[in-house]
Amino acid sequence: MSPDALVLDLLALPKAVPEVRHRVREYLGAPCPDIQLCVSELLTNVIDHVGEGAPVTLRLSRTRDHVRLEVTDPEPHAWLAPRRPGETEEGGRGLLLLDAVSLRWGVEQGRCGKTVWCEVRPYKV
Repeated sequence: MSPDALVLDLLALPKAVPEVRHRVREYLGAPCPDIQLCVSELLTNVIDHVGEGAPVTLRLSRTRDHVRLEVTDPEPHAWLAPRRPGETEEGGRGLLLLDAVSLRWGVEQGRCGKTVWCEVRPYKV
C-alpha cells in the first residue's frame, strides 16, 4: 500500500456513507463514481449485515493502474456471494454492482474480522 493511502477508522452508520464518499473524492482529486459506488455498497453491507455502529476501517490506495478500496469489519464470517434478487426485492444487488464496476474483488478473513476489497480503474477526466 502506498504511504499516502487514505485510512479512515469510523463507525458504520448511514450518515457516514456520504461523508466517506466525499472524503474519497477529495483524496483522489478527480471524479470517481465507480469507487464511490463501491464505498457506498461496502459500507452499507456492513450496516445491514454486521450491524449499525460496527467499527470499520476503510483503506484507499492508488497505483498507476487501479484504485484499491478495502473495508475491514469485526465480523469474522465471510459469506459474501453475489445473488440474483427478484425484480421486486429492494436489496441484494450490492455485490452485483461491485462485480460490475471493479476489475476484481474478494474477501480476506482474519482472526478478528474480514476485509472486503476491490480494485477499480482510475477515472480519466
